[in-house]
Amino acid sequence: MITAVLADDHAIVRRGLRSLLENEDHCRVVGEAGDGLTALALIERLKPQVAVLDVQMPDLGGLEVARRARERSPGTRVVMLSMHADEPFVLEALRHGAAAYVLKGAAATDLIAAVHAAVAGKRFLSEPLNERAI
Repeated sequence: MITAVLADDHAIVRRGLRSLLENEDHCRVVGEAGDGLTALALIERLKPQVAVLDVQMPDLGGLEVARRARERSPGTRVVMLSMHADEPFVLEALRHGAAAYVLKGAAATDLIAAVHAAVAGKRFLSEPLNERAI
């Protein structure tokens, strides 16, 4: 069973992410946060296998959460969720320890694939992003 923490400042987005992930037989959402500080606290306390983080959140952005999570919960893999397809955002996320970068406009199957890739120790980038960024 894959355990996940979700962090996005929009409750409706978190609800959709939870529904999407929990419809998978092997995934259980163990925590949700609407801001970066709460997300980091949940990651530290719950030690989920994966954290799905929005890049832009109140209090602490997703990139900084990813960086700190790498230190405080090294077994947690990070999937960044963003509307930004710009290469600098992607590169910064990867530098901060993200295993995957999923665009908010991507197909739902991209998020599922990203979570599975991250847990397997692999990288995942939504289209139109490419391997060059990795």
